[in-house]
Amino acid sequence: MIDISLNLLALLALAAFAAGFVDAIAGGGGLITVPMLLIAGFGPVEALATNKLQGLFGSASATMAYASKGQVDPFADIGWAAVSFSGAIAGALLAAWLPRDVMSAALPLLLVAIALYFLLKPGVSDADRAPRMSRTAIGVTLVPAIGFYDGLFGPGAGSFFVLAFVALSGFGLLKATAHTKLLNFASNLGGFAVFAFLGSVVWKVGLVMGLAQFAGARLGASLAVKIGARLIRPLLVVICLALAAKLLLDPANPLRQALLL
Repeated sequence: MIDISLNLLALLALAAFAAGFVDAIAGGGGLITVPMLLIAGFGPVEALATNKLQGLFGSASATMAYASKGQVDPFADIGWAAVSFSGAIAGALLAAWLPRDVMSAALPLLLVAIALYFLLKPGVSDADRAPRMSRTAIGVTLVPAIGFYDGLFGPGAGSFFVLAFVALSGFGLLKATAHTKLLNFASNLGGFAVFAFLGSVVWKVGLVMGLAQFAGARLGASLAVKIGARLIRPLLVVICLALAAKLLLDPANPLRQALLL
């Protein structure tokens, strides 16, 4: 049992508020909360499990905020949410057997590529464009694959969803972000269900952080709706690069080890 003081719990709640704000706009809230949980003395599994619980509040809050502004219809996209949820369950269940070292090495490169896409591609805005893939094709390929990744590993899943929606669905950046929060909620729920079944969630901390993240996500989503791509695009680039740097700085990352040889 982890003993958490009131001061530390307040600090974790503050981190969750900031994470909810950032995550609602550009994803990457786990950059803030997971390290804070580890610093607080949580083991890696407990940190990831508790992060899934508090992340549910943030993604739910952002989804509701975007839905209230007409940017996403959760009922119309229930099919996408269901396959994201199912993919995350499969990923979480199979986490122990899949090649995490390969993903650890590849992920920083993928995140840098996403950052460069949004930084350099002209015409990325809030306006929709003609889709390159049908909704059905995306729903049976990319959505469950990214949901699976989120359950298995997690970092950058929101960025992958945004890239898929902008590049292939033809969504404007604001609309893509709104749909990402819905599918993030579903994949968080799938991963959380597995962790809860395994008894890895620290409920008191997760619920307190969840309430703080709910408030931060509400504020972030409201600001994103008001400002749109002018806010989302640069923050998305910064978050992708920050996450790539964080992963590369991990001494256990195989790509870091290869570069140092």
